[in-house]
Amino acid sequence: MAWIYLVVAGLLEVVWAIGLKYTDGFSRLAPSAVTVAAMAASVYFLALAVRSIPIGTGYAVWTGIGAIGVAILGMALFDEPRTFWRIGCIMLIVAGILGLKFLA
Repeated sequence: MAWIYLVVAGLLEVVWAIGLKYTDGFSRLAPSAVTVAAMAASVYFLALAVRSIPIGTGYAVWTGIGAIGVAILGMALFDEPRTFWRIGCIMLIVAGILGLKFLA
């Protein structure tokens, strides 16, 4: 169950990080409320996950899921560069997360 909590926490991190773009400096109420709620929920689920997952592993996976999700959504939603090297670096993060899950 801890790994499910950790994935949910990571996905919520993606929600709040992308939400920051829509808050316009926290001047728009609805996106700001969603962003703050996602921040709180993300940290809550991370806290549940690290009850049984080592904190170093949990934090690295949490931030990795967030980094991958935000990078991919940045390309899809905000027309950020889609270069070979950028995608290769995203794949390295994926490899690191899988290594922490299955090898550590």
